[in-house]
Amino acid sequence: MTDPLPQSAKDEALRQLQMLRRGAVQIYTEDELCGKLARAVAARRPLRIKLGMDPTAPDIHLGHTVVMGKMRQFQDLGHKAVLIIGDYTARVGDPTGANHTRPILTDEQIEKNARTYFEQAGKVLDTSPEKLELRHNSEWLAKLTFADVLRLAAKMTVARMLERDTFEKRYRAGDPIGVHEFLYPLMQAYDSVVINADVELGGTDQTFNCLAGRELMRDAGIEAQVVLTMPLLVGLDGADKMSKSKGNYVGVTDPANDMFGKVMSIPDALMENYFTLLTAVPEGEIREMLRSVHPREAKERLASAIVARYYGEEAARRAAEEFRRVFSAKEKPSDIPEAVIPASELAEGTIGLARLVVAAGFAASNSEDMRLIQQGAVRLNNVMLSDPKAHVAVESGAVLHVGKRRWGRIVVR
Repeated sequence: MTDPLPQSAKDEALRQLQMLRRGAVQIYTEDELCGKLARAVAARRPLRIKLGMDPTAPDIHLGHTVVMGKMRQFQDLGHKAVLIIGDYTARVGDPTGANHTRPILTDEQIEKNARTYFEQAGKVLDTSPEKLELRHNSEWLAKLTFADVLRLAAKMTVARMLERDTFEKRYRAGDPIGVHEFLYPLMQAYDSVVINADVELGGTDQTFNCLAGRELMRDAGIEAQVVLTMPLLVGLDGADKMSKSKGNYVGVTDPANDMFGKVMSIPDALMENYFTLLTAVPEGEIREMLRSVHPREAKERLASAIVARYYGEEAARRAAEEFRRVFSAKEKPSDIPEAVIPASELAEGTIGLARLVVAAGFAASNSEDMRLIQQGAVRLNNVMLSDPKAHVAVESGAVLHVGKRRWGRIVVR
């Protein structure tokens, strides 16, 4: 039997596949993806590339953009991104990686977070209507009857669920697992059936959920989606996954100077990974650069590339100049941002040092601010303060300096 696909379509599919392999951990399966790409090229029909995001927090950091960057790559190759805002799955909360049942968010929290997610996703994705389809999974999940849910639940066994690393660990430890948590992978999988996804993207921690989509699609009698997984980005500390709760993150809405400074703080060993996952610098050029130039220079190129992606080349140039001026010449920043402290936080003009650091927005959690203070990383008007229990007098105009990168001119309101 003659292959109906022209050689030109096969060649283009191989070209695209080679580009899409960049940074990917696993593709289930490459042969299937290559076939889908070839048929799409021959039919001049874009593939539907699915990415689901639960709005469980208000902000996106660079760790989230690893998968979004892969989706943008598909868009640039002519395919259609289908971004699913999981306003309904967020009611359950993804159990992936959690050692306890996640709290159920209110509708107001979910709606607020969903708005900021799309705004911030637009910094990475092409949001033009021909390139992006935005959906909320409440469109279909909210309409399911209890009988529908029972039929969906019958598609997977408890034994299969307990094969999942997250559930297995909690079960062995005797930690509670809510029955509703078993429904999460099925809800995510059902999204793929409804939108008829050709490819689903996810971090390696989403492998189980994404593969469940393949099974549900086959059961529904439609062609199974390909699953492409991306690595989890290691945070600034070089140890744990990038996370706001750990304070080792770079937010996509961080000011350009802060973003540049944070990237400059990563361990040298992370540079190749960050270049590969967060920039478009060719892989051969990355390897040659890291082999031939000083790590400080390579890291400046990395920071510039990341800042330019979100703020443009001119902002990246200014951020690099400011970084050199402040951290090489050890000067104060030329433009110290305001750090607003509510007057209600003060008692007779004083405030707990740990509370001051959090109120100024320089630490994401109590544990992080305690660590910073104990390490001697906190200065007020250039005086180092190292007692987490201390109370300090503050007034508008005082300069708070935390770590190497964070400066704030206090304003009491």
